[in-house]
Formats: sequence, structure tokens, C-alpha cells
Amino acid sequence: MKLNDLKPGYRANRDTKRLGRGTGSGQGTSAGKGTKGQKARKSGNVRIGFEGGQMPLIRRIPKRGFSNARFALVFEIVNLEDIDMRFSDNDTVDKATLKSKGLVNGNKDGIKILGNGELNKKLSFVVDRISKSAEVKITTAGGSVEKIYHAPKVEVVKKGHKWNRS
Repeated sequence: MKLNDLKPGYRANRDTKRLGRGTGSGQGTSAGKGTKGQKARKSGNVRIGFEGGQMPLIRRIPKRGFSNARFALVFEIVNLEDIDMRFSDNDTVDKATLKSKGLVNGNKDGIKILGNGELNKKLSFVVDRISKSAEVKITTAGGSVEKIYHAPKVEVVKKGHKWNRS
């Protein structure tokens, strides 16, 4: 195959259908837009949820409840099998080394190690969270685990009391 043999696929470069060009166009008198009304006009698209000036449904229904999702800590997940492939014996596994090896981006609140896979090397871990199965596999391989306390994102104060999230 040569560059001069290349050509677009069958019907790849098609002209757009010209709507509203008379009854002979195959789209009838209303050009496939139904009959009359705002949406049949050239600029008749309205935003999602717009009800023609009527109070929209999303604003009519009551809002209830509260979500703690914006206060939740989000951790980057790393499995033991990935660590076993990229680290050698007696290395320290922490945020900086994981980032340099390309296992994490470092743009979340912390790192959590999960126990998927096997660990055959003696490594020392300094991470925010670790699963029980991962901790067992690390200690049986002769490694050590140090957990970093991670303070909450926002201190919530209510009537003079600080609610501690741990």
C-alpha cells in the first residue's frame, strides 16, 4: 500500500442533508421537524429542563437530605501485584516512589494498598490506608507497614463542638 492508494471508505465523505428546501427534497413541507412550534424554528433548541417559562420540575420538587460526599477522602488504589513488578528488595513504598514509578498521579487525598496479587519482596510501606489482606502478605514477606494519619479535609464546627472524623 502506498500513500497514493489511500482513499476514504465507502460513503465516508457524505454531504449533510439539506433540510427545508421544498417538497421535492424528500423531507416534506416541514423538513422532518414535525409541525409548528418553538422546536420547529431555526433556533428552537431550548436548554434541558426548560418548560417554556413554567416553573421547572427540578425546582418544584422539595430538596431533602444531606450528603457527606464532598467531605469524603478519596484514595488512589494500588495493588500488591503492581508493586511487586516495579519495586526491588528493601525499597520503601511511599507516595513519592509510587508517583515516580507511575502507579499513582498524586492528585487525590492519599494512597490505599490492596492485597490483589502476591508479594515476594521485602518492602517497607509508608501509606495512608492498607487492607488487612495486604498487610498480612507484606508482613509474611518480611516487610513492614507504617500508616500515616490523614486529617479530615474540613473541620466541621457545630454549636461550639468539633466533630472529629477519623
